[in-house]
Amino acid sequence: MRISDDRYHGERERMVLALRFLRHEARTQTIRTWTGLSDDRIRKLYRSYLGAVRRELPRHRGKSPQQAAYFTRSVRLQEETAALTTTLWLAGVLPAAGVPEAAGSPAALARGALLCTAFEAYRLARPEALISFEHAVFLAAVLTRGDQLRIGWCGRCGGLTVAETCALRVRPCQHCSGPAT
Repeated sequence: MRISDDRYHGERERMVLALRFLRHEARTQTIRTWTGLSDDRIRKLYRSYLGAVRRELPRHRGKSPQQAAYFTRSVRLQEETAALTTTLWLAGVLPAAGVPEAAGSPAALARGALLCTAFEAYRLARPEALISFEHAVFLAAVLTRGDQLRIGWCGRCGGLTVAETCALRVRPCQHCSGPAT
């Protein structure tokens, strides 16, 4: 019996995704939601594989971000939100229809891997970004549901924008609306 056997493929994918989430400092609840692993299994993974780098990769406690208003607080956060959303859109993290996926399902694992890849690309482009991985996960969930934030397109340049769902019209992107006064 080898670990590469097909019957262990799903379990291995869950573990690999959980480790990627741990490296991005995701909370246990977030990892459980995407991988379907138990809290105890996630803690053991952290201790076994990342325990030596505890100072560099702290474990965050408490609830995950839950307020969509975070993404519209300032001009800088609005620009970063648009950049991250563009990356999520291009990577295919945001599905066309908000169909819920079961935790640990092949579709959820594939989308989780795409989410990690998109976040890594975003952080390469913006190393000093304010948006954490937990916020990126929340943003992807909110945009998929479409209940608090929605994707729109700038009427002037066609660029992607993020707007609150209660907004009556989509405003131009930050670049087209000119400098903030």
